[in-house]
Amino acid sequence: MKPRFAQQQLVDLLAQFPAVVLLGPRQAGKTTLALAEMARRSDALYLDLELPSAQRQLDDPEGFLLVQRHRLVILDEVQRLPELFAVLRGVIDIRRRDGETAGQFLLLGSASGILLQQASESLAGRVARLELTPFQAREVLPPTALGADLHPLWVRGGFPLSWLALDDAASLRWREAFIATYLERDIPTLGPRIPATTLRRLWTMLAHAQGGLLNQSQLAASLAVSGQTVARYIDILADLMLVRRLPAWHGNVGKRLVRAPKVYVRDSGIVHALLGLTNLEAVLGHPVAGASWEGFVIEQLLAAAPDAEASFYRTAHGAEADLVLEFRNGETWVVEIKRASAPTVSKGFHQAAADVGTSRKLLVAPVAEPYPMRDGIEVMNPLTAAARVAGQP
Repeated sequence: MKPRFAQQQLVDLLAQFPAVVLLGPRQAGKTTLALAEMARRSDALYLDLELPSAQRQLDDPEGFLLVQRHRLVILDEVQRLPELFAVLRGVIDIRRRDGETAGQFLLLGSASGILLQQASESLAGRVARLELTPFQAREVLPPTALGADLHPLWVRGGFPLSWLALDDAASLRWREAFIATYLERDIPTLGPRIPATTLRRLWTMLAHAQGGLLNQSQLAASLAVSGQTVARYIDILADLMLVRRLPAWHGNVGKRLVRAPKVYVRDSGIVHALLGLTNLEAVLGHPVAGASWEGFVIEQLLAAAPDAEASFYRTAHGAEADLVLEFRNGETWVVEIKRASAPTVSKGFHQAAADVGTSRKLLVAPVAEPYPMRDGIEVMNPLTAAARVAGQP
């Protein structure tokens, strides 16, 4: 297994900032990455705040943390103690005055919205953010991998224990247990009791409608709940980094633009587990195959370009691009995603590219080698596309 791209990023951020927030869904490898950093240095302390014994050590958090000055303190599932953030601010400032300008705290969490709100309110100017996704193709496959080489990762998804399972059946069992654990244990800790059966039905509906426009009223009617309740449930799934709402592009082009976001279950393996698809043949034979591949590719590209502003483009008259990436250097790329090995684009894609004022047009498909098409379109597989996107300044 190759080193994770996030490893060097984490080292660099800890060398620059007093605190680093490492975000990611459960079982994505956050603790493994943190313990690898702990093993790399001799001055680190790890506390898992899900354990009562660790929480008891923080009965007097300021006193305890000041005793640990000159050490990197790693706090896992830190969102479980929200009152800790105000204390961290004071401790960071005291340690700064002692000459410790960086590498004081590594904060791990699996609820991004809650954690980021707490960190931004209490630790402004003192904290950097790093998201750890499940395995991406660039991390587990060689650069020379062909389109078909992506199929196992697409089917199983990127969660390490799913990807590394002995066979597809064992991988599916792990994902089913992962889903059950989230529904029965993790999600209820985030607020009022949510019926696990209702939330699983919603999660499964989103998998069936992978990449579709969010229609809260339709989902609410199917679940016999209110639209506000559906919105709250989707907020929770998005906060846990299990679901992505991809916003519609919002520039002013004088056309009727679709405004509703698209919704994706972020890990393709979880999509397939929710739908009971056991292997590649089952996935390819299911109507969700094309949308599942689209979501898989989008996750590869967004993981490679975490600072890009991502959206999709669609007008009422059919101009459409699956992904619009706006980079900090002012460039805008439009991306069309196909599962066919001999892909083509529609007139609507050309119109979308013209409307958003694109700098580059990519057609991403399971092709063996990159090649050019007419009108400046570059055809490439997801691995190559992710590498090109990652090369952006």
